Formats: sequence, C-alpha cells, structure tokens
Amino acid sequence: MRNLEAGRRTAAEITAQTGNTAVHVASLELTDQGSIDAFTAAWEGPLHILVNNAGIMALPQRHLTPEGWELQFATNYLGHFALTLGLHGALAAAGNARIVSVSSSAQLVSPVVFDDIHFENREYNEWLAYGQSKTANVLLAVEATRRWAKDGITANSLMPGGIRTGLQRHQENNPETRAIFDAYPWKTLEQGSSTSVLLAASPLLEGIGGLYFEDNNEAEQTTEPGSQSGVHPHALDPEAAARLWDLGVEIIAARREGTA
Repeated sequence: MRNLEAGRRTAAEITAQTGNTAVHVASLELTDQGSIDAFTAAWEGPLHILVNNAGIMALPQRHLTPEGWELQFATNYLGHFALTLGLHGALAAAGNARIVSVSSSAQLVSPVVFDDIHFENREYNEWLAYGQSKTANVLLAVEATRRWAKDGITANSLMPGGIRTGLQRHQENNPETRAIFDAYPWKTLEQGSSTSVLLAASPLLEGIGGLYFEDNNEAEQTTEPGSQSGVHPHALDPEAAARLWDLGVEIIAARREGTA
C-alpha cells in the first residue's frame, strides 16, 4: 500500500481483533508501474482472492501522471489492471481464484471514451473522469472472467455504497457538494464492505463471474437518466471490455518500452 505506516497500524488492529498473525503489509503505488512490477515480482505462492479497491474520486482539476495518463483513470483502472495482470500466475495457481473489482454507481455517468480517455481534446469534468474509470473497473471483471475462466479465475464488480472516508476529500471544499454529502445516507464501514466480502467468499458465487453487484445482490441493467442504482449496459459490453483490455496491455507495454 501507499502509506506503509497506516497499513501496519491496520494490520495490527486486524491481528488484535482476530488473533490472526498472518497479516502482512507491502509497499504498492498504483500510479507507479515500477512499484506494481516490484510488488508482483515479489509475490510468492498462490493467490485465492484479489480485491482491487483503492481509488481516488472527482479531482476538481485535471492531473496527469508522468506518462500523460489522466490520474483517475491511471489510479482506478490502469494501476489495478497492471496489478491483476502481474498476479495472473498466482491467481491461476490457486485453482479457484476470485477477483473483486470495486466500482461505483458513477459507472452510470460515463462509458469509457476511447477516443479521448485522458481529456486531451474535450473539456475536463471530474465526474465524467471518475465515471469512466469506474466503468472500466466493471469491464475489467467482464473481460478477466472471459479470458481466465479456463484457469479457474472469475471476477465480479460492485458498488459498495456511499461510505464517508477520505475518498471524498477532493470535494469537501465545494459548498454545493458538501451539502449533498452532509445529507447523504452513508453506510458504515461494515455495511460498505459487505458486498465485497460476498463476492470474495460466498459459495453462492462459485464459478460465477462478469457480473455487477450492489447491496449484496446482482444489479439490474438500467439506462434511466439520473438513476442512482443499477448498472448501465455500457459497463457490461463485451466488445468494450475486450477493447479496453487490449488497450491496457498496449499502454502498459508502451510505458515499459519508454514510449508512453
């Protein structure tokens, strides 16, 4: 994780609450492909569950990584994609591994705009940028299941629900958004993690992948404008999922060759 000291504190809390001493912390920066490569290279043994959960939300100004990637897309999707690819061997070695791709209802806001992912030719909008990154998280689960089911690997995505955490920090100084946040029916950490735990551990989902869940149930598809629940068909589109996967491979390969 990015903040090792915070990770160690959390690991200590888990050990204190559960008695499980096999809780380990390692450095990982999702916007740094070198950090991802080092993490995956150091991994030993099979991996039964991979939860891609880290993220940033609605940066008011457009920020780019050194490679020129829009920061929300780079963090929320490309970082998790590279991590998932790098851990494929460990997931396959488990025999029945699961990938949990944490998305958001923001996937309803925007598809992946392949012609201008990094907002080079259109006006930057923080919610459209966040939305397409969260759509990408769903598409990752769709395509990982299609490609890797033969290896015993399945992947599903989810909306955890609104949880008041540091995720909202980039919008806290916006009075209009702050008023919405103050009135929002936030979930507790336990409530917000429940759907992720379901996808990671429930025997009901053995061998099932490529789906999107919310509130511990598979979500219905919707194209209703302004909807706050359900999953948009663009997030489950198999053609978009395959295209995004191939693009991710191309982007990461270009970076490693120094041509990004």
